[in-house]
Amino acid sequence: MSVAAPNSTPIPDTPATAAPRRRPIDLVHLARQTHGNRDLEAEILALFLRQSPQQLARIAAAASPEALFEAAHQLKGSARAIGAWTVADSAEAIEGGDLPGSTVGNDRLATLERALAGANDFIRALID
Repeated sequence: MSVAAPNSTPIPDTPATAAPRRRPIDLVHLARQTHGNRDLEAEILALFLRQSPQQLARIAAAASPEALFEAAHQLKGSARAIGAWTVADSAEAIEGGDLPGSTVGNDRLATLERALAGANDFIRALID
């Protein structure tokens, strides 16, 4: 996308005119959820950091569509609570029941793994 000033040629995208990059964690949402309590934010983020790998392992090991749905749904809820929208969207895509081992299931799991790694790296940088 380009921005054009009146009576001039378009200006190519620059950091000031390009669409903002979405952070792995929506810090504004998190602050609303915690009423701005920074200690509570850090505690919730640390809890997500500890529990999300276990939730991912449950998704990867799911042997039935029901177990997959339950594990993905739990991670989706946790991710939404902290504003990890990409993780939540990726977990929601898995809720449909394509088990890991199928092509679609493997692709969706890989997408979730990347989103979760990005969110957890971001959390580590915030709380460490």
